[in-house]
Order: sequence, then C-alpha cells, then structure tokens
Amino acid sequence: MAKCEICGKGAHFGKAVSHSHRRSSRMWKSNIKKVRVKTDGNAKRMYVCTQCLKSGKVERA
Repeated sequence: MAKCEICGKGAHFGKAVSHSHRRSSRMWKSNIKKVRVKTDGNAKRMYVCTQCLKSGKVERA
C-alpha cells in the first residue's frame, strides 16, 4: 500500500548504525497520502507521495 501510484516511490531499506557500530535493519517509509485526484475529468482516490503533490504532477479534485 505504501507506494506512490504516480512515480512508484516506496519504502527504502538500509542499516541503522549505533555509536558502537552495531548494525541492525531499518526502513524508511515514503510520505504517502490518500488524495482525491482529477483523472480524465473524473475524481478518483489515489495514493500519492508528497513530492508528486508539490511538483504538480497531479491535480487535486
């Protein structure tokens, strides 16, 4: 669910590194919003990242 329907941006994975350099897995979730968007003249609910909203790739309904 946490994936932008416009650009495909999703969660990123990596390692959290402590002061003693012990590494554990962690995840960065992208900022996804459920938004009403105009598509083909109709309003539709989509999951869109905030980067696409700010850049104007989608138009809110």
